[in-house]
Amino acid sequence: MRFLSPWVFLLLLIIPVYLFVKIRFRSTGSIGFSSLINVRKAGISLRQRLSFIPFVFRIAALILLVIALARPQMGREKIKDVTKGVAMEMVIDRSGSMGAEMEYRGRRMNRLEVVKSVFREFLMGNGKKLEGRANDLVGMVAFARYADTMAPLTLGHGALLRFLDSVNLVKTRNEDGTAIGDAIALAAARLKTAEENMTSDDNSGEREYDIKSKVIILLTDGQNNFGKRTPLEAAELAAKWGIKIYAIGVGGEGVSTIRTLLGSFKVPQSNQVDMGTLNQIADKTGGLSRQAKDEESLRMIYEEIDRLEKSEIESIRYVDYRELFVPFALAALLLILLERALAGTIFRRIP
Repeated sequence: MRFLSPWVFLLLLIIPVYLFVKIRFRSTGSIGFSSLINVRKAGISLRQRLSFIPFVFRIAALILLVIALARPQMGREKIKDVTKGVAMEMVIDRSGSMGAEMEYRGRRMNRLEVVKSVFREFLMGNGKKLEGRANDLVGMVAFARYADTMAPLTLGHGALLRFLDSVNLVKTRNEDGTAIGDAIALAAARLKTAEENMTSDDNSGEREYDIKSKVIILLTDGQNNFGKRTPLEAAELAAKWGIKIYAIGVGGEGVSTIRTLLGSFKVPQSNQVDMGTLNQIADKTGGLSRQAKDEESLRMIYEEIDRLEKSEIESIRYVDYRELFVPFALAALLLILLERALAGTIFRRIP
C-alpha cells in the first residue's frame, strides 16, 4: 500500500492540540444542591462510565478522514514483455531452373529443396549457430512467371512450414519464368501493411509486439524475364518503405534433371544468376547480396543475416494501483453519525 499525498498526515498534529484545548479549557455547568451525600452513595452508573465513547468516535472519525485525504492505494506490480522483432518476407524462386541439383548433407537434391531445407534451419534453429527466429513475423512469397503470397506474416512458424512444403517447382511451361521484380514488390507491399494487421491481445490498444525492422530475403537462381516491374523498380519501392533486401543468388555450375516420356536425363546447367542486379537491389535498400553455390555457403549466408537482424524482448514493469480511500471515508462518516446520535440520546448531557 502507498499514500498518494502523505503530507496530509501532518493534519494529525491537530488532534493532540484539540485534546489539550478540550481538556484544559473544558467548561462544565453546575446546579446547586443542599447535600451530595446520597449522590456519592449511589456510585457511578454504566452510562457515566461509557460517556467517553462519543468523544472517541469523534477522534477516530478525524483520523479516518485524514487517512482518506492521504489517498491510500493498493498496487500490484505487473511485468509485460514487449517483443521487438523483425518482420521478414521469404521470397523463393520456384522456376524450372531451380530444379538443378545441389548437394545437401551427402545427397543430391534440387536447388529448391535445398533452399527449403536450409530455410527450415534458419527459421526453427539447427542446434548450432542458427538459433531460430521464434520472435519474428515471417511471411512467404513464391514466384516463377507470377508471384504469389504463400503465407501471411505470422508468428506461428509451425503453420508456415506447412505452407513451405506446398512450394514446388512449376509444372507447365506457361507458368515458368522469373518475375523477380513483381515478387519483391508483392513482398514489400505485405511488409508495408504489417503494423495495420497487428492487434493487441487484450484490446487495450497497447501492443505487445513492435516491429524493429523489415527485411526481404530473396532467393533466386535466374534473371528477371517476366513481370510488370523490374527488380530495380521494386527495390526503389522497398527502399521508400524502409525495407532492406538480402539478395541471395543460388547455385553455380550444376546439372538439372529433365523428365520426358523416354525417362529422366541429367543436363548440365550453367550459372544463370544475375549477381549484378542482385548487388544493385541490395545496395539500394541497405541490405547485402551473396551467392550460395552449395548448402554450406547458403547456411553461412543465413548465419550472417541472423547476426545482422536480431530480435529483442523488453520487459516493462509497471504498477496497477487501486484507490482505497472510499472505505476510510465511509467509516469516518459512520462514526460521525454514531457520535452525534449517541451524544443526542443515550449520552446526552444536561446542561
